[in-house]
Amino acid sequence: MNLKINEKNVELKFGIRFVRELDIVGGVDTGSFNMGMALTKAIPALQAYDPVALSNVIYAASYGASPRPGMAEVDEFIENCGDIEKLFADVTKEMLKANVVKAAAKNLKA
Repeated sequence: MNLKINEKNVELKFGIRFVRELDIVGGVDTGSFNMGMALTKAIPALQAYDPVALSNVIYAASYGASPRPGMAEVDEFIENCGDIEKLFADVTKEMLKANVVKAAAKNLKA
C-alpha cells in the first residue's frame, strides 16, 4: 500500500518488522521493559476509528521509506485527510492481508 505523505510516496509494509516497529510506538510499557502487544491493541482500535492507533500503524508500517516520515508528518497527513473513514478502511484492509497479522486478528475474533 502506498500513501502520499508530504508530497512523498510512502510504501507501507505490514510484515514482522512492522509489528516490531508498532511495539516500539504503541506497545505495553511496564516501565522496566516493553511487553509488545501493540498489534492486539491496534486492531480493535482501528475498528473503533482511533486516530492515534491509525497514526501509529501508518508510522510503523513506513519503516522502509527513505526518508521515513516523522510521527508529526503522519499526524498532519491524517488530520488533513479528505476521507478519514476511507483511510481507516484502506489501512485496516491492507494490514489484515498480511500473514503475520492474520493470526492475531483471527484470535481477537474468537
